[in-house]
Amino acid sequence: MRASALQYLYLQKPVTTIVVLCLLTILPWIATGDFSTKGEPREASVAVSMLETGNWTLPKVYADEFAYKPPMVHWMMALASLPGGHVTELTARLPSAVAYTVLGAMMLIFLGRRVRFQEAFIAVCVMLTCVEIHRAGMTARVDMVLTGFIVAALLQMYRWEEKLSLKGLPIVIPLLLSGAVLTKGPVGIILPLFIFGTYLLLLRKYSLLQIFKALLYTAVASAFLPLLWYIAAWRQGGDAFLNVVLAENFGRFFHLSEAAIPYDLGHKEPVWYNFVTLLAGFLPWTLLLLFSLFGFNRKPHSAQVERPTFGHRVHQVWDALLAMDRVRLFSLVVAVCTVFFYTIPSSKRSVYLMPAYPFISLFVAQAMLYVAEHRSRCTRVFAAFIAVIGTAAFGVAVLTASGALRPVEIATRFTQRSATLETVSAVAQGLAHPSVGTIIVLVILATALLTVGYQMLRRINIKILYASLFLTVALNLFVDGAVMHSLRNRTSSRAFAERIRHEYPDEQGRIYVMNDLRAGFTNLYGLNFYLGNRFRNFDAEHPAAGCFLSADRDSTLLSERFGQTYTFQPITHSARTLSDVRSRVTLYRFERKP
Repeated sequence: MRASALQYLYLQKPVTTIVVLCLLTILPWIATGDFSTKGEPREASVAVSMLETGNWTLPKVYADEFAYKPPMVHWMMALASLPGGHVTELTARLPSAVAYTVLGAMMLIFLGRRVRFQEAFIAVCVMLTCVEIHRAGMTARVDMVLTGFIVAALLQMYRWEEKLSLKGLPIVIPLLLSGAVLTKGPVGIILPLFIFGTYLLLLRKYSLLQIFKALLYTAVASAFLPLLWYIAAWRQGGDAFLNVVLAENFGRFFHLSEAAIPYDLGHKEPVWYNFVTLLAGFLPWTLLLLFSLFGFNRKPHSAQVERPTFGHRVHQVWDALLAMDRVRLFSLVVAVCTVFFYTIPSSKRSVYLMPAYPFISLFVAQAMLYVAEHRSRCTRVFAAFIAVIGTAAFGVAVLTASGALRPVEIATRFTQRSATLETVSAVAQGLAHPSVGTIIVLVILATALLTVGYQMLRRINIKILYASLFLTVALNLFVDGAVMHSLRNRTSSRAFAERIRHEYPDEQGRIYVMNDLRAGFTNLYGLNFYLGNRFRNFDAEHPAAGCFLSADRDSTLLSERFGQTYTFQPITHSARTLSDVRSRVTLYRFERKP
């Protein structure tokens, strides 16, 4: 029987399949979507400053502020922007997209040589389609690149032990760990070595001295290149830079005082937050595992059978742990150590756990295959559930495009909150006037829905599982291409920035902002990027006259702080709430009072 083209790619060119899947699902949207969060333009502005000033060590951004993170991602953004001469959304997001693609390819190569190919392929697909990793692969942030460096270093350290028994130190390991440190600081060395040391201890193959020497040599070799940058940056930034480094890297971890830095570290969450975000980050696949719990039949304990003691159970778990094959033991160690490591800091964010996702995905894939084989009804229920979601999404899009459905009118029956109505309006406008990309996405979604329906009629569970993977990819495309793409472009700061540039060209060099987060002022990172990273620090310069940008929610604070010394006259407003600051923004003309 002649295999189809998809079967050929899956069986003969799996890595190519993963790479093409990654590129097709994220490249169209990172190139055409505006920045709509505060984090993306903040990082991109660092690359803008590098290109404009030639300072690639510690460039200044947003009213004399220097970057809070090491420059590896900013270097990548700037290098990607060199051919065009300026930083765009595409070139700023490209490092994350490349890291996302490389992560998928190298995990498939690594797992494909050590576990069943089907299990490896599904594990990689789960990782690439889950909410957390997919979202990070499309944003101009440091987290995806950091994950790529850490995971690549862990895989190389695994091979170092597997192939060379810790003899010699492959140069690629210090280079990868150096890249991780230059992406987000010392955690790029500390976390991987903590994981690898724990794994070596569980192997019970090496003495404590051998393990200590291997970790020490790796740490010293990996710290050399980052240390050169830290010294150069300290010479430029002085004590202010040193305070930020200590607060960002050790203040978060040891719950130290934040008085030495001009902002709050934030993201303070309880211990259980990590577990909740991990479950949410693996959506939609956590739903399949949740459905499978209802398919297990618990056997009642016989009154005559003696129940094992707690100590006996612990011994059984320990024996099972040591009996695991190496790749699963390593994956378990990575997952547990990463989650444990990030329960210690006061600051907790879902993206911190991303290095664990590729390894947890292996166990998720193993569970999915077990459910498909032994809990067939759960697989079909899950497929039906996401098919209902997909059908609803497709129906809303088609009805909105035809004019039969008016989402804004429906939303007004339930809320009068302006921000919510503006969001619904932005999405509805995109669906009402679909682009070519949106139409293609809807065709793919319809094809995926038909595929799931066809496979459910055939009742072959493994094919239903693969059809569910296809539908998940299609739903991600729908969210990225038909919902978020429209939402970003209609709520970003770009339109207001272009209006300011067009209507007030003479004011470009003297637009001032406040850069005082601790006092409660809002930083306008999106407007700063789209206006060319030219904002000046009002509080530092105390100018006699000029223009001033401020979020409307800061108007009272502005009046209380400067009302006695300055007059502020509004000259224009943003037409809608800007998504990165979650407020409308006003441009003022100010003068110092006599």
